[in-house]
Amino acid sequence: MQGKALPTTSPAGKHGTGLKLLLALCLSVLALPASAEIWRFGLIGDVPYSTAERVELPKMLAAITDTHVDFIAHVGDIKHGGDRCDDAVFEDRRALFDASRAPFVFIPGDNEWSDCVRVSNGSYVAQERLDKLRSLFWPDEFSLGQKKIRLERQPGAYPEHSRWRLGPVLFVTLNLPGGNNNRGLTNEASPEFLARNPRVLSWLRESFALARGERLRGIVLLFQANPGFTQLASALTANGYRDFLVALRHETLNFPGQVVVVHGDTHISRIDKPLRDDHGKRIANFTRVETFGYPMMGWTRGIIDSEAPGLFRFENNAWPPAGR
Repeated sequence: MQGKALPTTSPAGKHGTGLKLLLALCLSVLALPASAEIWRFGLIGDVPYSTAERVELPKMLAAITDTHVDFIAHVGDIKHGGDRCDDAVFEDRRALFDASRAPFVFIPGDNEWSDCVRVSNGSYVAQERLDKLRSLFWPDEFSLGQKKIRLERQPGAYPEHSRWRLGPVLFVTLNLPGGNNNRGLTNEASPEFLARNPRVLSWLRESFALARGERLRGIVLLFQANPGFTQLASALTANGYRDFLVALRHETLNFPGQVVVVHGDTHISRIDKPLRDDHGKRIANFTRVETFGYPMMGWTRGIIDSEAPGLFRFENNAWPPAGR
């Protein structure tokens, strides 16, 4: 009778070969380059200022959402500076922003509270209009929009100060309006400014400390005013922003990652690096993004790219798009 062929390896040998193959496969996977992680967000401000812009804004928000952004942020001025600050205007904007299919974050500008004392605006009391905004736009710990994100609010009376994380980046909102930060134009600062400004500075410093403590790669600050970055070195900046700019410069120089400031106010769409140290040297890890503003309508796409040397990229998009 013909004998059966003996196995060339033992069962233990078979398992050993299998483990070697599995280990080789794992090592080959680990050797592959990691794919970049990408997050996107939309930035707008100083809109709508006219009836035509009010008609176009929902279309622009829909187009921004279709680019798969994680959220949209509006950095303030939701009406023309000469228009009334009536409840009906605020309620209209609240409904418009809440209809956004993407999470929507709103930061207040001077046109909707500190400038409402103007006769053309209805001769309102600025503090009363700010309180009205707070009740409408920041009543809880969530963003606006059909799809909401949870926000961390500054404890106390300033719910417009918030922060949240997206990937390796901390986003921070601050109530820093145009018009000299509502400090007033005399040597004597307004009571409202004296109460709010320390809270702004505290939220700024706490947020940088949080980003450093969690070893985040970037921090984005969103507010309305153009505080005059280039004037800080020459001591010509408006006194309502000086303390903020000094604190911002200090925190940026002591932050190992990228710092981005997003603002509106002066209606000049731009992306640049205007902040300088005490010796006049440009601070390389600081970037300013100013949104489109009336009469130019548009939006800016922010991209967080985990493999990009500078972490962020920004792309301007005029509205309506060419060819429409």
